[in-house]
Amino acid sequence: MASRTPRAEKFTQLVNEVFVANGVLLSAGDRLTAEVGLTAAQWQVIGFLERESATVAELARRRGLRRQSVQETVNRLLRNEMLRRIDNPADARAPLLQLTGKARAALHVLGARQAAWADTAAAGLSEEDVDTTVRTLRALRDLV
Repeated sequence: MASRTPRAEKFTQLVNEVFVANGVLLSAGDRLTAEVGLTAAQWQVIGFLERESATVAELARRRGLRRQSVQETVNRLLRNEMLRRIDNPADARAPLLQLTGKARAALHVLGARQAAWADTAAAGLSEEDVDTTVRTLRALRDLV
């Protein structure tokens, strides 16, 4: 096994922390959304559809996820009457997904809840640290 350079070691630590943070954030999201009958993954999907309809493939691209996993989440949302399919004028084979009133009501509840949670969570971080982290994560996303 080749030894890692100090740069590679630090980068690996960063990647590991991103994975751990993702897990912690998904757990927090699950706790925030449980009362309205959603998971964090489902919340992410309906959040993307709040402003405009999209196909499953478009959602997967925007989130950087596999289409199959997004399709599974969408199927659960369709069964739970949070989404409906509508005709896609650009591609009849790929219907657009649209929020139902039930999903909009859930987003309304979650908006206030998430804002309070974010305010509390962010209290332990400086604005400068948050800005640096956002820039770093965007650079990481663009590089990888």
